[in-house]
Amino acid sequence: MSPDLLLLALLILVVITGSALCSGVEAALLTVNPLRVHELAARPRPFKAAKRLAKLRQKLGRTLTVLVIANNGFNIFGSLMLGGYAAFIFEKRGISGIALPIFSIGLTLLVILLGEILPKSIGSRLAIQVALASAPVLHLLSLLMRPLLLLIEKLIPVINAENELSTDEEEIRQLARLGSQKGQIEADEAAMITKVFQLNDLTARDLMTPRVAAPTLDGSTSLKDLRSILLSNNSQWWVVLGEEVDKVLGVANRERLLTALLQGHSSLTALELSEVVEFVPEMIRADLLLTCFSNNKKGVRVVVDEFGGFVGLIGAEAVLAVLAGWGRKALR
Repeated sequence: MSPDLLLLALLILVVITGSALCSGVEAALLTVNPLRVHELAARPRPFKAAKRLAKLRQKLGRTLTVLVIANNGFNIFGSLMLGGYAAFIFEKRGISGIALPIFSIGLTLLVILLGEILPKSIGSRLAIQVALASAPVLHLLSLLMRPLLLLIEKLIPVINAENELSTDEEEIRQLARLGSQKGQIEADEAAMITKVFQLNDLTARDLMTPRVAAPTLDGSTSLKDLRSILLSNNSQWWVVLGEEVDKVLGVANRERLLTALLQGHSSLTALELSEVVEFVPEMIRADLLLTCFSNNKKGVRVVVDEFGGFVGLIGAEAVLAVLAGWGRKALR
């Protein structure tokens, strides 16, 4: 092969390779999972490429501008240069009439197939690997093109917009559902994620044991007189009431009452064995209520209305039942 044709073949290889690299990296940047990038960059000892990739994605408009400039440099300038050089060679050999159109059609097909379609397919399939591998080069190109990029951003300010990582409840539900369908997370885990978002739609009023069904004791009654009630009712917590209708004196644990009874302290009253009561409004959201139980491990809360009246009893298990998928179970 003559030196002219060898140089032409080498230039074709450079143009197609450059176009393929730009196309593949562009596809990888657009399809890479941003949460995966954030997770890699947030590790205690992150890869340097991961941190650079996170910064490049934060200014995605600028990064894509770098790729567009490079890609069009290969596709447009490279093709024009090849066409001119090929015309010179073919004319020198006296075959420009038929060879030049065939060369143009062949080069166009090669750029489309090997410079665009194939690399974009590979970049989409191996998005995280390609994006991480290309991050240092993209960072260097951004520095080299900085004056040109600043000029373009002045003319088109939208390019400079930051690409913030954000999501919402519906997206998380969809991701959990897709992860379950693909087998990446367990079905029960996906279901629990969905149920977590139900907590801020429920209130203590929805989950509590209503006053009419809540177990109550007269604070002045002795254990001896309460024995039959304690043995026949398996409720773990009891509301200790005073003489007035809404006078809540405390809450008593059934196990503590029965232990005192077995130890012979039958003369003690329910009030003497009760614990300090904690009140919560009936309209408090279930997620806040769960936080309340987390901060203070006491088993139950007494639910009151806007007037401070006793309307029900609720325990942590009533909220956890929603997460576990047991339904809105009241405290028993």
